[in-house]
Amino acid sequence: MDVDAYSFAQRRYWDRLDHLTRQRRLTGAEVDEFVALYRRTSQQLARLQSHSPDPELINGISAVLARARGRLLGARTDTWSQIAHFFTHRFPAAVYRAWPWWAGVAAAFLAVSTVIGIWVSGSGRARTALSLPANADRLTAPGGRFESYYSEHPHDAFAAQVWTNNAWVTAIALFTGILILPAGYLLFMNALNVGVSGGLMADAGRLDAFFGFLLPHGMLELTAVFVAGGAGMKLGWTLIDPGHSPRAAALARQGRATATVALGLAGVLLISGIIEGFVTPSGWPAPVRLGIGAIAELLFLAYVFGPGRRAASEQTALRSAAESERISG
Repeated sequence: MDVDAYSFAQRRYWDRLDHLTRQRRLTGAEVDEFVALYRRTSQQLARLQSHSPDPELINGISAVLARARGRLLGARTDTWSQIAHFFTHRFPAAVYRAWPWWAGVAAAFLAVSTVIGIWVSGSGRARTALSLPANADRLTAPGGRFESYYSEHPHDAFAAQVWTNNAWVTAIALFTGILILPAGYLLFMNALNVGVSGGLMADAGRLDAFFGFLLPHGMLELTAVFVAGGAGMKLGWTLIDPGHSPRAAALARQGRATATVALGLAGVLLISGIIEGFVTPSGWPAPVRLGIGAIAELLFLAYVFGPGRRAASEQTALRSAAESERISG
């Protein structure tokens, strides 16, 4: 091992660690970098102690690590920076990495609900098979149960109620996903409910009201359900196929990602609950309500496929660098 060349190549990382150690405050990203550099430098010191006879070099790195260790053990966490880092990096990255799963869940959900809706609207047999009433006017008529559901409670109480309910549904979809079938059943039942309601409203000639009341909040709300179902099923598939990692390590890693998604979706569902509580029953023209819902949905997708994709790429690069360093060490 050429100690001089190695020291020259790694010096900038040691200097960066020392610089971060001396900073008064660190952002969330800088905290992650600080921890990664601390671990890396610790490993490098161990290597140098077995290869280098240069006590000055060893003492210099040891001093940097001692200062960093004091900062690591004694520093107070900047709570707001950590919260910001969660919503700018960890949560969108976790959602982005699971996107093939929740996109597949979305496609299946929409296909099932569409087929059921067409079946219910065009067939009396469907109503018999699903035990639906022959006369659904109480549900589908103007001012009926489908519409009054959104306005029968005070807006703030209704928003809180739907947020709690939706958070519960997504939590079940997420954490039963490890068994796959229970999550699939939950998603199917939700698709069935949407399809039956849509079919009955279509049969009554009120499909415009169905979409006008469902979509303002439903675009974002259903996307959150799709993300929950997809992330949950990805966790379940990790149990079946852990890839190149040991099963326990793969499950632990994916479990942390699933918990991150669960926590972040609570915020997404809060937004959809506010829309459902205040915008959907507002009486505003349908294009206005639909426009608000569409904007919320597009902003979420842009958030996932913009910052989320970049954060996922950064995390992958950091993991690859750490793994290469571990192997070389």
